[in-house]
Amino acid sequence: MIQNMLYFSEKGGVTVEEKIVKAIQDEYPEDFAWCYGCGRLNDVGHHFRTGWQGENTVSIYSPEPEHLALPGFVYGGLVASLIDCHGTGSAALALHRKNGHEPGDGAEPPRFVTASLNVNFLKPTPHGVPLKAIGTVHEIHPKKFKVEAEVYANDSLCARGEVVAVVMPSTFLKKE
Repeated sequence: MIQNMLYFSEKGGVTVEEKIVKAIQDEYPEDFAWCYGCGRLNDVGHHFRTGWQGENTVSIYSPEPEHLALPGFVYGGLVASLIDCHGTGSAALALHRKNGHEPGDGAEPPRFVTASLNVNFLKPTPHGVPLKAIGTVHEIHPKKFKVEAEVYANDSLCARGEVVAVVMPSTFLKKE
């Protein structure tokens, strides 16, 4: 779910900032919340969060000062990481919904891992503005989803990507 926040600038203008209210990553069990990109328990990670906006998925992230390729532009690895985690989060949202659940309803969501990642950079990504990944999810198999993602800086399309995500294998589980 996306919430629009209105902010009044010092110069009298109004800006709208979007915020993910219910993200699938907030529901991951502690054992699976350590990803550098989207893990809420990783103190130094990005903390990407993915939620629904209609039938599409959305992640919004404001790059930090250290995410520069060169002054004024975001380095491509951050954009690829955003697409990657947005893709696995989107797949988790889709299967969670297919199973009759939504983030925040108390049901543990499925966890996905990346089987493949393809990123096409369309133009340099400006630094200093929030990035918005918008995804469309397609089920390939009951345990395999394809997510097509577009990353925008303001209204400018900067990158497109495709993630094939698979349900996390049981071999990823901790062995006691």
